[in-house]
Amino acid sequence: MSMNKKTKMVSSSINKERVKRIIFEFVMLCVAAYMLIPLLWIFSTSLRDPKDSFKLPPSFFPTSFKISNYKRVFIDVPFLHFLINSFTVSASLTILQLIICSLASFAFARLDFRGKNIIFMFILSGLMIPAQSTIIPVFLLIRYLRLTDTLWALILPGLTNPLGIFLMRQFMLTIPRSYDEAAYIDGASKFDVYLRVILPMSKPSVIVVALITFISSWNDFFRPLIFLNTYEKMTLPLGLTVLQGYMGTGNLSVILAGVTLSLIPTLILYLLTHDYIMKGMILSGLKA
Repeated sequence: MSMNKKTKMVSSSINKERVKRIIFEFVMLCVAAYMLIPLLWIFSTSLRDPKDSFKLPPSFFPTSFKISNYKRVFIDVPFLHFLINSFTVSASLTILQLIICSLASFAFARLDFRGKNIIFMFILSGLMIPAQSTIIPVFLLIRYLRLTDTLWALILPGLTNPLGIFLMRQFMLTIPRSYDEAAYIDGASKFDVYLRVILPMSKPSVIVVALITFISSWNDFFRPLIFLNTYEKMTLPLGLTVLQGYMGTGNLSVILAGVTLSLIPTLILYLLTHDYIMKGMILSGLKA
């Protein structure tokens, strides 16, 4: 009887855990569906006649699939030119920011110098300052350097990122000091330790920071609106506003077709790096 009771208790516990898991997965599935509905609506609207988007009751699925809406994007605006501008700014900013943030993170995580913690806290305080509050002095500086209406006006102000320094520094703290000591014994310099030992081992955090930087730069609308004036220098978020037309009279389906096309590069980037995202975010918070 005792063995039967234990067996029943174990079986009951397993069933409870299974029910909890099913409920949790169902809730997560509902949350994922809720978050995907706007994206699916954008894609659906990009394939239909614009008049179908305003009829009542609204239909979620298109009644006719108009691929010509995507062709109109390339006809109405120089979409490829906007795409090249956005990629140039985002890629350049990501590469330069990774170099600067990784060097700063290595200094804060692996080197000892006076005032290190105070300087690090001062850098982190930059996370509490919104970009809009500093845009006027940044604009005056860019104008003084005669870089207005150039892509450099979007790249130079974003070379440092307190969040990137924090994430990389936290990840580097999880790497044992024995690796540094072994490299120093073999005659490596501090830069050799950074480049050949710590940086390769910090790959997950580097990819997370690169992804955050690229996506935030790719989607940035505020700074291009301030610094860029000419049509040829516009990035994708700013250039797509041309599709709205005068007083917002543009074709809604064509606008959302452009939005759908603009999502593809970031989606591909996420699919290529999603294995490192959770690992980098979790391990970045293990050690203070």
